[in-house]
Amino acid sequence: MEEKLYDVIVLGGGPAGLTAGIYLSRAKASTLILDTGTIGGQTVLTFEVANYPGVETTTGYQLSSTMRKQAKSFGCDIKSNIKITELELNTDIKSVIVNDKIKYKAKSVILATGGRSRMLNVPGETDFKGKGISYCATCDGDFFQDREIIVVGGGNSALEEAVALTKYAKKVTILHEFDHFQAFEHAIKEAKANPKIDFIMSSHIVEFSGDEKLTNVTYKNLKTDELHNMLIDGVFIFIGYMANTDMLKDTSVKLNERGEVITDDKLQTNINGVFAAGDNRSVRFRQITTAVADGTVSALNAIEYINRK
Repeated sequence: MEEKLYDVIVLGGGPAGLTAGIYLSRAKASTLILDTGTIGGQTVLTFEVANYPGVETTTGYQLSSTMRKQAKSFGCDIKSNIKITELELNTDIKSVIVNDKIKYKAKSVILATGGRSRMLNVPGETDFKGKGISYCATCDGDFFQDREIIVVGGGNSALEEAVALTKYAKKVTILHEFDHFQAFEHAIKEAKANPKIDFIMSSHIVEFSGDEKLTNVTYKNLKTDELHNMLIDGVFIFIGYMANTDMLKDTSVKLNERGEVITDDKLQTNINGVFAAGDNRSVRFRQITTAVADGTVSALNAIEYINRK
């Protein structure tokens, strides 16, 4: 089996991983970023990014591409669309086996595997992701100024984000599969008191449709089985979030009950030399800016760890 040794291996090539790669390689630490998918993470799926400080409105793809070029310009190795077949993190020299044939070794590892919003998994959802369908009110709310939108979900996040979206939208319809909400009473009262918010209960979406952008939603009333079509400008889906930590299930990295990585204030996990950054951590807010901050902190602490060793 072919073996290669680095100072740091970063698992994940989203904003957190790329930022870590920039800081590490600029500090002359030999660095490898490994990603099981496309470099850029969920940012690539974001149609427009308008709230990244110092950067005028751009696409998620372009922002990710710029980060990748920066990391590579400092000497960071980047490999995407690979399969991680084994992780050994408890030893002084960590190992990551890729495609059953290459063993990458490192003195430290940063877990920046990211996360993903839960999807409805209905026809048209993937087609219109970033083209009318969003999973982040903070990221995309202002693109729906004076428009009519749907918020899917019935928990605290859905109701709170629906209220927040009324700052932009002309009308917000909360669509929920049950006849009651799973949120705190104050969140329910606030949503019901808002004159811009309507409710469709005991229903779920069965299809998204449109041309280049989303224009129609078909939903089913779960009590009557009736199908309804609704013209709409956008849909925000808040039915939960999942950390991409499946690859860690067979390791001793401590996860919380939601499968998120637990870290200390240095972003180190329970294993010496193994850090975590970005959306796979147990955090409340998940933004590009919070991910790059994590990438910075984890990289600096990884460098400090290596120097101590």
